[in-house]
Amino acid sequence: MTAQSRERFAELCRSSQGHDPDFRLDLALLLICVEARADIGDLDAYLSHETNRLDALAEQVPSHGRDDQRLREVLGQFHGEQRDYGRLESSLLPDVLTRRQGLPILLSAVWTQVAHRAGINAYGVGLPGHFVVGIGDPDGARVLVDPFAGGKLLPYDKAKDIVAATGRTLNADHLKPADHVDTLARTLGNMTNWAQTPERAWQRLWSVELALLLPRRNLGLHREHGEALIGVGRYSQASRVLEDYADLINDAMPLEAENARRTAGHVRSRLN
Repeated sequence: MTAQSRERFAELCRSSQGHDPDFRLDLALLLICVEARADIGDLDAYLSHETNRLDALAEQVPSHGRDDQRLREVLGQFHGEQRDYGRLESSLLPDVLTRRQGLPILLSAVWTQVAHRAGINAYGVGLPGHFVVGIGDPDGARVLVDPFAGGKLLPYDKAKDIVAATGRTLNADHLKPADHVDTLARTLGNMTNWAQTPERAWQRLWSVELALLLPRRNLGLHREHGEALIGVGRYSQASRVLEDYADLINDAMPLEAENARRTAGHVRSRLN
């Protein structure tokens, strides 16, 4: 079933048109979860069950009032805590729906997917250092809310401080709707970072392999893939991946290419 879900994930991502509001971010996030959960039987039944949970939330959104208040009425109990950064469940949409708790990017996805179903214009905003939601017209009247804080309004000055904490200055591009592929890459990146310890080697591998299915990717992912393969003992495949990575970057980054080839050589020596 993993092969089936991966193909559907790749196909879905290939169909993404930047900031297309009709892109099924909920389905993409649910297909990621297939890798982490052993209890999923029928894939279509699983997807239907989980998307129905989002439908049910959208049905509870009041029909009158300011848009952010309407969503907060239903989603205000969703929030996050610092300890969520140490839990894989905080990046898995079904668990976030059950616990009503998770990382900012997943909580923002809940807000935008419920909003879309309720006919409210909402979109993810990937600020440096934090992920929030914009409600309204991205080029006109809009407000920012912070789902990690229960959907509280996020004033411009507060957003400015969040970005400043990363050593950057808030600009107009930071407030634009987040690209769907970038959102998925950021989600998978969170999972990869969580899975850096040896006992999480398999989680690291599948998070990197899914990221490699995205239509746009950082070249460094290929090295990460090789290292993840080493972590699960797939030495022959790891050496090939690292050699291919070295060939890919040889002209632009010769020292990094040399280092990758050296690592590939060390890996091959384990096969003897």
